[in-house]
Amino acid sequence: MKLGLHLGYWQKHPTARFIELAQAAERIGFDSVWTAEAYGSDCFTPLAAIAAHTSRIRLGTGVMQISARTPTCAAMSALTLDHISNGRLVLGVGVSGPQVVEGWYGQPFTKPLERTAEWIQIFRKVIAREEPVAFQGAQYQLPCAGGLGLGKPLKSITEPLRKHIPVLLGAEGPKNVALAAERFDGWLPIFCSPYKMHIFDDSLAAAKPGFEIAAMVNFAVDDDLQRALLPGKWTMALYLGGMGAKGMNFHQNLLGRMGYADEAQKIQDLFLAGRQQEAVEAVPDALVDEISLFGPLGRIRERLQDWKKTRVTSLLIGHVNDYDRSIANMELVAKELL
Repeated sequence: MKLGLHLGYWQKHPTARFIELAQAAERIGFDSVWTAEAYGSDCFTPLAAIAAHTSRIRLGTGVMQISARTPTCAAMSALTLDHISNGRLVLGVGVSGPQVVEGWYGQPFTKPLERTAEWIQIFRKVIAREEPVAFQGAQYQLPCAGGLGLGKPLKSITEPLRKHIPVLLGAEGPKNVALAAERFDGWLPIFCSPYKMHIFDDSLAAAKPGFEIAAMVNFAVDDDLQRALLPGKWTMALYLGGMGAKGMNFHQNLLGRMGYADEAQKIQDLFLAGRQQEAVEAVPDALVDEISLFGPLGRIRERLQDWKKTRVTSLLIGHVNDYDRSIANMELVAKELL
């Protein structure tokens, strides 16, 4: 099992010493480092900075929102960063959700599965650079319909370093995970439990050899398990109550399939009612525990063995706001797995 460092997206300020964290991950033996975006910092620019100060570690977007960029624009950014990093890019993409897509990007969040399927086809055409790109789909048209009628199919001026850049899909729903298995190089799950991977078996049936599964996992060594679980409970309450619309929350749907449907509904209701502390208290300890690596060192060692028995190919360890502790966490998990 490989290891990755997930730096997430910037909060109010840039992540402190993020380049040094990536350099440390490379030195310790991590395979990859990942950045994300929501509606603040973008995912590509920090990776470009990291690329300039590292030489081996793979550079992943986890995830790039497909509504933020047309397929051709994303391909331009990808082929540029792939050149800069000498072929180290792993592009993780996802549809985000209706609140961000319609509220931030000003696009309708309709038929996201169809949009994703068309998006990857166009992206592949640009990167392959075998012919001018023309595409007439329900979601994307190249050249566009309407306008002046002067558009023509084009081929990238710049030759990509690689004809195939790995693309992983961030997905939670069964059909979206199935799309990842059928058309992408890998899958980026969130809130993934090593004890309930069977709920994805049907969706992953079409996955080919070499298919990557890079699971994001929060990590904290602490003899006080309850104290270790608390940040994870806050995160879960936020994602259920504040990171998805009521009636269309993909995180809530996933937790329902994991056996926490009633609890997820209660958490969302409390959060949306402004009772955030109660929402956090309603998050089951067992839920946060099974999707994380928290607690005393011996317990974490046992849980790592459970992860190694799954189809997950990489564990993406989230950083913490303390630089020295982040380094210590990376060194510890590397000692156990590498």
